[in-house]
Amino acid sequence: MGSLDGRVVLITGAGRGIGREEALFFAAEGAKVVVNDPGVAIDGTGSDAGVAAEVAEEITARGGQAVADTGSVTDWDGARRMVETALESFGDLHVVVNNAAIERNRGLADLPEEDFDEVVAVKLKGTFAVTHWAARHWRDRHQAGVHADRAVVNTSSGSGLFNPLPGQVSYAAGNAGVAALTTVAALELGRHGVRVNCVSPSMARTRLTLAVPGMSQEPPAGRFDPLHPAAVAPVAAYLAGATCPLTGQVLSVRGGTVAVSHGWSPGGHIHKDGLWSVEELAEKMKGLPRDDPFDKLAQALSGALGAVGRDRLQEMINALLDQGAHSDAASA
Repeated sequence: MGSLDGRVVLITGAGRGIGREEALFFAAEGAKVVVNDPGVAIDGTGSDAGVAAEVAEEITARGGQAVADTGSVTDWDGARRMVETALESFGDLHVVVNNAAIERNRGLADLPEEDFDEVVAVKLKGTFAVTHWAARHWRDRHQAGVHADRAVVNTSSGSGLFNPLPGQVSYAAGNAGVAALTTVAALELGRHGVRVNCVSPSMARTRLTLAVPGMSQEPPAGRFDPLHPAAVAPVAAYLAGATCPLTGQVLSVRGGTVAVSHGWSPGGHIHKDGLWSVEELAEKMKGLPRDDPFDKLAQALSGALGAVGRDRLQEMINALLDQGAHSDAASA
């Protein structure tokens, strides 16, 4: 029995690096995986359908279930089709892991508009687009009486939150936006049984970070490699599990250290000299203090509205969202 038995998971950017490790780990935990990756270069150019196919084939060769998808998260209809691929292939969708990213690093004064737009389109708009279509499906199912735990696991970066790296203005801006989107989406989607959290890897050895001094050096054989992208996969799987209680959280991951973020600052953490298991994380995370997104919103509104209880706050959120839904239906 795996922690993700029966869960259908769509993972973007799953052909290489962190996404690939997540796809393999999720499948080993029993998930049915849609491996999305158009196979582009680091800067987003080109394409290679074999990148996603290779990961899907590796999963099936190990006895798991997976299909490949080569759509771009920047394509509005392509994002919708990814969700449809999960439904057509496996009959449902329980989890979206937004991992896709590209880099085009230059100083702000030298960064072309096109480069900024392309990086933010993949990281921020792509996260929004895939989550949008998944959320629409989940809302419809929930309103039809089909209630199940659904989860979104977004991917930010230490570069966007804690480590301001010169030359990464577009990458940092996109990742910081993803963290902000996470909190708002958690408040909006909770009533449909959807939890939304975020992992923020730092110092993971991927093709995007190999140029950083020291990143290419691997430890001696047999020793735990804290820079290996596989360190992120158990944390993402924990957030994707049906019994995970977290929503609206950003978890910083650096090797075997997992910290709960409080705004732009890392908070309490747990550490292990090796890879975590999902069961270990579920137990150890219980003791870490974290901010409740409902409490933070209630505190922010208290100056204008006075004390606002959780039920009243949820009613206000529902009314706002229902108004938008009715406007959308009327214009259709």
